[in-house]
Amino acid sequence: MKKQFIVALAIMVTTFGFAQKKELKEVEKAIKNNNFAEAKSILSQVEPMLSTMDDKYKAQYYYLNAEALYANGSASNDDVTKALKSIGLVEGDYVEESAELKKTMIQSFVKKGNDAYELKDYSVASKNFENAYRVSTKDTLYLYYAAVTASGVQEFDRSLVLLEELDDLGYTGIETEYFATNKDTGEEEVFQSKSIRDISVRGGTYVKPGQRTTESKSEEIVKSIASIYKNKGENDKALNAISKARKANPEDLNLLISEANLYFELGNHEKFKELLKEATLKDPNNPELQFNLGVMTQESGDFEAAKKYYDKAIELDPNYTNAQINMAAMILDKEKPLIEEMNNLGSSSADNKRYDELKLQRTQIYKDAIPYLEAVLKTDEKNIDAAKTLMNIYSATGFTDKYKAMKVKVESLGGN
Repeated sequence: MKKQFIVALAIMVTTFGFAQKKELKEVEKAIKNNNFAEAKSILSQVEPMLSTMDDKYKAQYYYLNAEALYANGSASNDDVTKALKSIGLVEGDYVEESAELKKTMIQSFVKKGNDAYELKDYSVASKNFENAYRVSTKDTLYLYYAAVTASGVQEFDRSLVLLEELDDLGYTGIETEYFATNKDTGEEEVFQSKSIRDISVRGGTYVKPGQRTTESKSEEIVKSIASIYKNKGENDKALNAISKARKANPEDLNLLISEANLYFELGNHEKFKELLKEATLKDPNNPELQFNLGVMTQESGDFEAAKKYYDKAIELDPNYTNAQINMAAMILDKEKPLIEEMNNLGSSSADNKRYDELKLQRTQIYKDAIPYLEAVLKTDEKNIDAAKTLMNIYSATGFTDKYKAMKVKVESLGGN
């Protein structure tokens, strides 16, 4: 009886194997006929047998399951996720077939992503770029595209997950660009590869070939993570994201400035000021840092310190119009208390004397502001606000010829 039982069991297992083989053949036939619903139905019947399958049939099952779920590119996002999970389980047999399927999937997802991007359907573009990355995780650029396009349509929660994944991977996006100048247009163009660039140059249609390394995207990623957390009201997480990046890159000036700006946005002006001072020690010749310190000290009421920072910014960059405008505005603000006092004076001889003193002080304020406003117009000729202010100052200070010339300029800019 024992021998008969063993023989019967062996026959049953063999029959079971033939049944699996037959059903998988039916799945292949259904997929070939694009009948993916039928293929998925048969596969669901085969799934309970997985634990007893030979490795060969398991590999075939996972491969066919991925094919059926992918459905020639017509799958839903949920089915795509399942297809990618299934294809990742293929071992031994069907590895080559799986590689070909992956290649087809990547090409399809990237094309769909690019097409959706061109149509400004960034949500669809993002999901396809992410799918392309999930198929080939070495192509982290697709994950970056997915995160950026998700942010573009304010899918911030999803974008945050993708951005943090990029950050955890240490993604920088640094790559080598190969470029040359188009002889017909005179425009510089970037090529997909060095070989394509070289062929174009040898063909005589392009000149001045070169290559360069692109800037790192890691700072942009961290700033985006912090910004999303800030907008969600999770300020501690926002600050932690920047702090974590700074610890990993302590000499990165841009990250230091990003942290300072985040503190400013969160209302911690003292910390902002402290970090900016640290930044100026690292980069004393940066006019933007000097300008930002000027803004902060001006807001705190320390006008003398603000003037030093603004003047330093202008010294470093004579065309720094924002510093020149702020200096002029800060100087002209001194006029307000003088005007209030002048308006409250009476008609006594003492009051008349005080009025004349205040008038002289006001005239000097105007004269102090003139060089900064004139400098603004040298750099930004169409700055109508600076032109109008100068016109009024010239009138008030008796510079008649300059007033007339500036009046013409204001009218040419569309002013009254």
